[in-house]
Amino acid sequence: MVPDTTRHEHARQAQQAMKTYTHVPYRHTEYPEREMHERANALYDELRRRRSVRFFSDRPVARELIELAVMTAGTAPSGAHRQPWRFVAVSDPDIKRRIRIAAEKEEHESYHGRMSEEWLQALAPLGTDWRKPFLEIAPWLVVCFAESYGVRNDGARIKNYYVQESCGIACGLFIAAIHHMGLVTLTHTPSPMRFLGEILGRPKRERPYILFPVGYPAAGATVPDLSRKSLKDVVQWDLGETV
Repeated sequence: MVPDTTRHEHARQAQQAMKTYTHVPYRHTEYPEREMHERANALYDELRRRRSVRFFSDRPVARELIELAVMTAGTAPSGAHRQPWRFVAVSDPDIKRRIRIAAEKEEHESYHGRMSEEWLQALAPLGTDWRKPFLEIAPWLVVCFAESYGVRNDGARIKNYYVQESCGIACGLFIAAIHHMGLVTLTHTPSPMRFLGEILGRPKRERPYILFPVGYPAAGATVPDLSRKSLKDVVQWDLGETV
């Protein structure tokens, strides 16, 4: 049983939170069912054509487009609305070069000792190796950092909740935004990624989550001929329904 004093403290904190965040009416747009189907099919048709691209053009991409993609990512839900993501966008050739050198060092060690044979076999159909030229070719590198805790103006820590889940959702929306505007990207996660925080001067409370090269696909770019799991392989409707 929870002590009365604890319940009273929780109630006080909840009341304080309600004062901090004023509730406003939700502006909902409802569509006729036929239009709902059309919109759902259009979004699915667009996103099913999304692919992870490893061959980039060096054509410039306007900073405003990156800003819009990050703002779209920022609409993601997050634990206690802490928004524990921090995006760092890099276009400077020297910094991109430093990132590539550091990433390839880690990737070389992974491909030549860290990865199990089973892991290497799983990657084989993708045709990847430790070389990552796209880290210099793509006009933008966008790194999402996961913030373990925030800091108030007085230096006190603010705990963040569900950091990994929140950042995962935000990164998914970032990918969708990039694809929707006609650009391509790749989720690059060299392990370990501590070098990104060092190169980009991020505080220790932030950990690199995903590195996204962003740009146009190179002329003649190819992607692995892969298929996605069918609906029956990824969903169960009712406990009694056979899948």
